[in-house]
Amino acid sequence: MLNNRQEELLKLIVESYVKTARPVGSHALCDALNVSSATIRNEMSILEEEGLLEKTHTSSGRIPSEKGYRYYVDHIMKPKELTGDDMLKLQTIVHNNSLVLDDYIKKSVEIVSELTNLTAIVLGNSSTENRVSKIEVVPISENNLIAIVVTDRGHVEHKNIIIEEKVSVDDIKKTVDIISKYIIGTPIDEVGQKLEFEVKPIINRLVDQHEALYNAFYNAFNDFSTPEAYTRGTKNMLMQPEFNNVDKIRDILSKFEDKDVINNIKETDSGVNIYIGSENEFDDDVTVIKTKYNVNGEEGTIALIGPKRMEYDRVISLLDYITKNINDR
Repeated sequence: MLNNRQEELLKLIVESYVKTARPVGSHALCDALNVSSATIRNEMSILEEEGLLEKTHTSSGRIPSEKGYRYYVDHIMKPKELTGDDMLKLQTIVHNNSLVLDDYIKKSVEIVSELTNLTAIVLGNSSTENRVSKIEVVPISENNLIAIVVTDRGHVEHKNIIIEEKVSVDDIKKTVDIISKYIIGTPIDEVGQKLEFEVKPIINRLVDQHEALYNAFYNAFNDFSTPEAYTRGTKNMLMQPEFNNVDKIRDILSKFEDKDVINNIKETDSGVNIYIGSENEFDDDVTVIKTKYNVNGEEGTIALIGPKRMEYDRVISLLDYITKNINDR
């Protein structure tokens, strides 16, 4: 553990670097700590030996290391009280009772992404506790339909269904009636299995153009059990000075398009949790701060992703605020 002066020094360096993205020299800290530049240099050397600070090639100043950020988060940082402007922007969503849950969550993370200049991700709803209560199909064109599924917990999802060949309206209606009859009351994550083993033989027997219709509906309904990711603010990564390397920023942005990488962001622990650099599975050069929500059995993950140089105290307060309001809906 560090002594009080060393902790205060680390705190000042972290918070200065977060604001300026510039290495911090000893002279900049003399007044704040009321000690000589030589004393500060000595303490900085100790923090560097402990692996909490790093020296850059372009400056004599220091920047926090991954270990330094972790020490700051675990032992020094305190959640920051939200400003009046932050509260005002968030409360425009909190008090909007006309929004359904999905829209409420998306609007909330949009605001947090804008306030922090970080990338926000909502990793779908876990549907294991949801059962199908209603199915509707809306025709868009001859081979394009929208399927709407409502669960017993009031969750609504829709999928675009593309039918590869021209089929009759009667066959579409017959297929929908059969599917509805057999999967109403089925847990969302079991729909695909039920379609394959119970519904498919019936459709094959009763519907003329059964193959094209079954394949289209199976693909659409099977996707309902797969959480969808909603991403906001990916371009914020381009504005971070840490990511001025073209190859690096291309690598990070490509991960937002990788479903497997995004699905790994799912949070299983309670509270707001911070994964710095090598602690997360997304990228060693970023921090992922995430939390899970649970509303009437609907579970999901909200994550904020950005450089390790971020306002940890403010970000966790924002995430904590919106999660509590989501869970209270």
